[in-house]
Amino acid sequence: MKTLVRVIVAAVAAVSGAVAGASADTPSEAAALESAQRLFYSGEYEEAAALAFAVREADRGNLAASEIRTSALHFAIKRALGSLDVARDKPGDSRERAWKACTGCQQLLTEFLTELHLGRAEARARLSHTPDDAEALFFLGKLDLNYVWLQLGTLGRRTGWGEYWEARRSLDAVLALDPEHVRARVARAFMDYIVGTKVPRGVRWILGGGSRTRGLEGVRDATLADAPPLVQAEAMFALWDLQVRERYLPDAIVTARALARDFPANRELAKFLSTHDLQTSR
Repeated sequence: MKTLVRVIVAAVAAVSGAVAGASADTPSEAAALESAQRLFYSGEYEEAAALAFAVREADRGNLAASEIRTSALHFAIKRALGSLDVARDKPGDSRERAWKACTGCQQLLTEFLTELHLGRAEARARLSHTPDDAEALFFLGKLDLNYVWLQLGTLGRRTGWGEYWEARRSLDAVLALDPEHVRARVARAFMDYIVGTKVPRGVRWILGGGSRTRGLEGVRDATLADAPPLVQAEAMFALWDLQVRERYLPDAIVTARALARDFPANRELAKFLSTHDLQTSR
């Protein structure tokens, strides 16, 4: 906790001083956002959220900061719930029991929802003036998906359908404007995969359809695109997630090794490799 407080204080001081009086996307701000992303991919979720918060406090309309912060807070909740020893053989949903036992999760959720509302309000305000603002469309879709994956996936709550449709429309609009937008391709392909694997076949049409194959191919193709390193990392983490879900362990090990070289502090990668990779576990 002391380390996290120091991160917040130092980040707010540094970023506020650098960004105050400057236009958005200054070099200092961009560097802070990159550091927040690296912290996120290293599995330092609370530190990533703190740094993203500092950027957004200094630049209230920074959608990238809101997206990083909500992502980091979601994963902090997911890790906190996963660390609890909750019996899975008792009646009822183990996720709900874990939620009730998680002392810090409600505060994390409150922070998540506050950031979510701020980011979406900014994105929608921009789109009301410029409907084809690709950046606002993308981040609106990503913020919506952060809510959907938190509610449906992590918490097991059947809510977020309005956000699902807004995300789908927003990402489709981004790809209509720029078919090579790698982050939008990854997010959209992941939606395809989840609908294609988690929703019964007879009702997938209600959600606009989905496809396991199309989702897998879409994410895999995105990892091969020429993109900045952290955009490439996002695609690689998505691919690793799908490979683990599909139990393609040899492929998942190869992907995890590549990610671990860039993000050696990531505990989830280390745990996966120590369990499944004979080279790592020796």
